[in-house]
Order: sequence, then C-alpha cells, then structure tokens
Amino acid sequence: MNFTSDNGSGAAPQILAALVEASAGPAPAYGADPWSRAAEKKLAEVFETDLAAFLVATGTAANALALAALTRPWEAVFCHEEAHVQDDECGAPEFFTHGAKLVNIPGFGGKITPAGLQEALSRHPRGVSKTVQPAVVTLSQVTEAGTIYTLDEIAILAEIAHKAGVAVHMDGARFANALMALGVTPAEMSWRAGVDVLSLGATKNGALACEAVIFFDKTRAETFPYLRKRGGQTISKGRFLGAQMGAWLEDGLWLDLARHSNAAARRLSEGLAALAGVRIVWPTQANEVFAAAPAERVAAWAAAGAAFYPWSTRSAPPETAPREGETMLRLVTSFATTDAEVEGFLALAQSR
Repeated sequence: MNFTSDNGSGAAPQILAALVEASAGPAPAYGADPWSRAAEKKLAEVFETDLAAFLVATGTAANALALAALTRPWEAVFCHEEAHVQDDECGAPEFFTHGAKLVNIPGFGGKITPAGLQEALSRHPRGVSKTVQPAVVTLSQVTEAGTIYTLDEIAILAEIAHKAGVAVHMDGARFANALMALGVTPAEMSWRAGVDVLSLGATKNGALACEAVIFFDKTRAETFPYLRKRGGQTISKGRFLGAQMGAWLEDGLWLDLARHSNAAARRLSEGLAALAGVRIVWPTQANEVFAAAPAERVAAWAAAGAAFYPWSTRSAPPETAPREGETMLRLVTSFATTDAEVEGFLALAQSR
C-alpha cells in the first residue's frame, strides 16, 4: 500500500519494450535519431499544431530550462506560493535563469486567481529600475493541491498575462491526469487557452525518465538548444528519450495510464470521505488525495504498513484545513496502483 508518489511506480511495460527495441544496433547520438524525430512529429500531431519540442530527462530540468528561455536575470516569474518551482526544485529555476526572481502569489487550492495575478503585476511595473520586470507566469496543471485549472481559468489568466506582455508557461508534470479529469484535448488545454510553453511530464505517468519542453511559438525556442546542452540535458543516447515519448503517446497509452490513476484516486477519496473523523481537504480531481484525520489514527495507518506523506499547506480553505490534533496526509495513485492496494488501505483506515 504505497501511496507516497507516482514517482515511486515503475515504468509501463510498453515503455520498457520500446527501450529494448531502440537499444538494438547503433543510432545517431544527441537526439538526431529517428525515435526522437518521430516523437517530435507525434507531439505536433497530438497538439494539433506546428511546434518545437525538446526532450529532457527530468521535470526540474524541463521547468527550469523552459523558464530560462523566457526570462532574463532581472525579470520575474510569477507562480503560486506553493508551486513546485518554488518549493521543490532547490533553486533550479533561479539558477538556470541566472537569478530571475520567483514572485509568489497566494491562492486557495494551489491556484493563482485573476485578482492575485493582477495584484502581483501591479507591484512590478515596467520601466521602474528598482523592481524586477514582469516576464512569465507559470501555472501548475495539476496543482500542488491536486486541483485543476479549468479551460476558462487558464484562458483568463493567459489573457491578463499577455495584455501585460507576460508569457505563460505551464508545468504539466501531471498534464495527462488533468486532461482525463476535464475531458478535453491537449490543444484545448494548452495553446488554444493561451499557453506559450508547456513542460509535458511523462515520468510520473509511466515513463522511466522523460519529459518534453514544448514551444507553441517556435520563435521562443531559438535559444533552447543551447540552454539544454549547457544544462546537461542533451542526452548522448537521445534515442532512449525519443523511444519513451513515442511509446507513451502511441495509441493513447498516456491517457489510458492517467485514466487508471485518476480512477484509483477517486475510489480512495470516496472511501476516506465516508469515514467518521476524516475530511478531504481539497476536491480530488486527478490522482492525488489530501485528507485530514486525527493524528493517532494516521500514525496507526503508517505503523500498519501504509506508506504516504504527511503534508502541510497554506492554501486549504478554513472549513477543511487540518485542526489541532490532526494530521494532513497526501496519497498519490499511479498507473500501477491496484484495486487491492486501494481496498486494503480503506479497510485499514476503517479498522483503526
């Protein structure tokens, strides 16, 4: 019963098979191989537009290098105060942008609001040399609270940003999970809603180590080959990234994997919500469940073999936020989560 992270799951069998196939014989190095070319073509088909796509090995690299392509050192990246780029990437965005400032915006449920973005922009006027200049807003889809921006919410935030001359980046580490939850297309949730650059995550959803940085305006990608190389992400045996991405997208595998993990999280959330003394902190919209429960019960679940992370937040609504004597926990499902694991945890939670 391991619900610590979708990074804890293995790789999907289709991904592993593609890697074995790609390993046979020699191939051009540094991404000049046919697997990488095919993956880039497939991404353009999936997103229904001409684009520039670059494969990297980690989500941190995807986010940090994407922001570096959009930002100069004296500029600002606007993000939610609990965004992954703020709390979980060890300063990589600041490092690769050579010091661009992350400007934190509060908001319930991990989301930036239009009012919050407007207020942050107003505090960073253009042309005033004493303040960092506005450059990028980054939106996490799925958020760190497991919530999802609707298409309208993305479009409104993108319109505000673009009117201010600010680019829109999306951290799509769980992009496929959000697609399945909203029932929309990749194009609708990205460039058609106003997203300029997307970090598309495959690793959390069945890949071994593979992410894509996608530029919907190819002119913004002109510096990225150099940023990627300088950042140590131009993989010499790039075919293994291309093979993963190609297999992940083939026949909608990425969507099937996300659909499974979302369904497992819904079952887990519904079961926990039915227990006396347990509250779901935010609506379970993708593959993360956040719950508050008496601390002694949570400790008993862990002692009995359930694996999950305790959590803290500033963006929970008062009515569901953890109270004195309670622990907030995060449970994450994956493509590999089984019905037996979900039912086993719910039985454990009910008995203790």
